[in-house]
Amino acid sequence: MTVSNHFSQALKVASSQAPHIKINQPKETSLYLPGTECAIKSGVSLASLTSFKVGGPAEWYVAPRQLSELEASFEWAISKDLPITLLGAGSNLLVSDRGLSGLVICTRHLRSTHFDPQTGQVTAAAGEPLVRLAWQAAERGWQGLEWAVGIPGTVGGAAVMNAGAHNSCTADTLVNAHVLCPDGSIQVLTREDLGYSYRTSILQGDKRLVTQVTFQLETGADPATVMASTAQHLRQRHSTQPYNKPSCGSVFRNPKPHAAGWLIEQIGLKGHRIGGATVAERHANFILNSGGATANDIFQLIRYVQYKVEEHWSLRLEPEVKILGDFQPV
Repeated sequence: MTVSNHFSQALKVASSQAPHIKINQPKETSLYLPGTECAIKSGVSLASLTSFKVGGPAEWYVAPRQLSELEASFEWAISKDLPITLLGAGSNLLVSDRGLSGLVICTRHLRSTHFDPQTGQVTAAAGEPLVRLAWQAAERGWQGLEWAVGIPGTVGGAAVMNAGAHNSCTADTLVNAHVLCPDGSIQVLTREDLGYSYRTSILQGDKRLVTQVTFQLETGADPATVMASTAQHLRQRHSTQPYNKPSCGSVFRNPKPHAAGWLIEQIGLKGHRIGGATVAERHANFILNSGGATANDIFQLIRYVQYKVEEHWSLRLEPEVKILGDFQPV
């Protein structure tokens, strides 16, 4: 048996034998943040809150609806010396079957937008869906976010990871981001402060939380024209990427000069499956939950693809998806 076959067999065994360990927290436990109606709950399943539709429970979970509740949640976690995990749309995350310790703060209910026609700037709260913001701008004839219409994430997540598509990215139009610091203060960070590069910023792995983002757009265009351009971006994305099954979008960052999907496709990994996780036939940089997948299945497939690409091309693909929690080692 070759080394490659040994690796493949080991992955299959690991996937089938991986234990599903849940954090031992009392069910239905909840408490309210002082002075608010915002409940912190324990043992909340995260599977339904991620686009992969996998993942175990949060030790503690909160979904603030306004900045004061976000600040109170942050303060509560710090007072308990708990790690904090931010969860926006859950579209770029792989959460362990074992769940996450500490406090998971879901920002998807922190929604608001303000369009200033005098400056051409739009300010959006961290939980505002990027897709909705793109359409709102297009309806006004404001240009600059057409590319974002197919990205199922939030404004806050886009600011942190420098989300992008169609040769455009968040950094192109971002003016500043307001972030909540561990000491409770608010900082205003400019594009330069954020140190943007391909799909990353200084906020990745940082303890500061994005609360709102301001973008500079171009006003005065014909709304019908901008709407048509936005719709074309969406059609292009749907025609080249799979949307019929749960996924996180692109799994790996694109190494130059070739795209990750091309490298994976050239070594025949389209359709390769471990458990319920499958490399998509339409786009090889997508891994799909083909039904009944566990987070461990997806994790093992990610590692297998990395191994095979490195074996053939002598380069290691770097995940774009954020992998959270403990996983069965490969």
